[in-house]
Amino acid sequence: MTGHAKADHGPTARPGPTDARAPSTALSAGRRARELAELRGRSTPVDLIVIGGGITGAGIALDAASRGLETVLLEAHDLAFGTSRWSSKLAHGGLRYLATGNVAIARRSAVERGIMLERTAPHLVRPLAQVVPVYRDTQPVGAVLPGLGFVAGTVLSRLAGTRADRLPGARVLGPRRVAEYVPGVRRDGLRFGHLNWDCQLVDDARLVTAVARTAAGHGARVITRARVLEASGTRVTVRDELGAGVAGGGDDDEFTLSARAVVSATGVWAGQTTPGVRVRPSRGTHLVLDAAALGHPVGALTVPVPGETNRFCFAIPAEFGRLHVGLTDVDAPGPVPDVPESTEAEIDFLLDVVNRALEVRLTRDDVLGTFAGLRPLVDSGDGDTADLSRDHALLTSDNGLVTITGGKLTEYRLMAEQVVDLVAGRAGLPAGPCRTADLPLVGAPGHPVAAVAATSAGLLPASLVARYGQEAGTVVAASLLDRPLEAVAEGLDVTRAEFSYAVTHEGALTVDDVLDRRSRIGLVATDRAAAEPVARQALAAGRAAAD
Repeated sequence: MTGHAKADHGPTARPGPTDARAPSTALSAGRRARELAELRGRSTPVDLIVIGGGITGAGIALDAASRGLETVLLEAHDLAFGTSRWSSKLAHGGLRYLATGNVAIARRSAVERGIMLERTAPHLVRPLAQVVPVYRDTQPVGAVLPGLGFVAGTVLSRLAGTRADRLPGARVLGPRRVAEYVPGVRRDGLRFGHLNWDCQLVDDARLVTAVARTAAGHGARVITRARVLEASGTRVTVRDELGAGVAGGGDDDEFTLSARAVVSATGVWAGQTTPGVRVRPSRGTHLVLDAAALGHPVGALTVPVPGETNRFCFAIPAEFGRLHVGLTDVDAPGPVPDVPESTEAEIDFLLDVVNRALEVRLTRDDVLGTFAGLRPLVDSGDGDTADLSRDHALLTSDNGLVTITGGKLTEYRLMAEQVVDLVAGRAGLPAGPCRTADLPLVGAPGHPVAAVAATSAGLLPASLVARYGQEAGTVVAASLLDRPLEAVAEGLDVTRAEFSYAVTHEGALTVDDVLDRRSRIGLVATDRAAAEPVARQALAAGRAAAD
């Protein structure tokens, strides 16, 4: 197990990522315990506290820490526990917003997509072909509009600086080429197809983990299972969810931490942290299928929703030979659950829409699993959730607490930059200029840890390299489990080394952390059961090494 360099958080010691004193990017139970103990004994305020360990909170922590601010991120559960692991796993250029006339969001999305693809996370973001089949019975408007939108998206992509060799332009495909991208497409009456290129994340939860670890490498304290009970603009009350006080019902594990600024980035839970903030959750459901059901497509099949001009369902290739079929947009009022559940009506809706373009109809028997996430839409008081703005909102409470909610995963970096600019100006924080547009995440080319740890990719499984980039060699070398390149279960291209790394370097503290967030094996119940014994072995090995 690699050692963790202890961060010097004194006011004059703000090491950069290439400084020999720089903290490790590794997150572990041991690091959590040490940093939590340091915070308990803290008598002076830190610069910034961030509440929420999703993509927005992690992005804010990275932006602030990389500017030299002493930063603490507090998460009640685990990294990417909420909405950030339930997305469609797309880093998209905002075509939907072009269609609704919101050019500003579309342009921002295209710029931020290009930053991830070309500079900050090229190992986690890859081009994805999207195909819209057009049939003889397709209405003229439906036959033309997708193509016009795709051309506009290509223009926007070029204006955003994304080169054609990284993200090709839109084009029209003949029926044979449509079937090459999606072998399971219905051939009868197929006239042609519209082809567009967008971007897909290897895994949304893995992006969150990479951002949080990169922040930790800049000195941020990333503390999971730390629930914020009360918050103001300068102080939070925190409870250690792993402490003895939780089981015993006492308050020994509660403490107060001061800061010069506090930001809430809790998404659909924003109203719980910041009374008066109105968030209107919208549930997006996905189905998990075997990719063989559509002939192992190499592109995303995109099917217009009947009666809608700007809504589509799609079948996107995913890890482990799976497909994710989505997406619903359903108003989800009431108490916000920790883990949203798909409804029977949503499952039927997705099957009905996607079956319109398939040679062999999908049935309930084809559904291996489902997942649902809640979009944190800012409540305007009227309108259907599908029509509400996907823009983000920055709000300041009377007690000084700054809250950010709404927005899109693709824009997480820009949202973080705006938050840190705001709080640094108001609180007079000694923040340098924003660096994140050119700051590689762990595993990306150019990250200093990756440069040292890079190993010949030809000797490693392609799936491991796809998930960890230039850090893949370190994953194997740091394994506490024997047979590190052996699969965790038959038919799953996840290695034993990856489970070990989740525990020693990625902050996984439980079986759920390993199976449901550091990997996505848990999306299918049978896969989860097969891989669980190795997850338990990895956790036990991590505890033994720390003793």
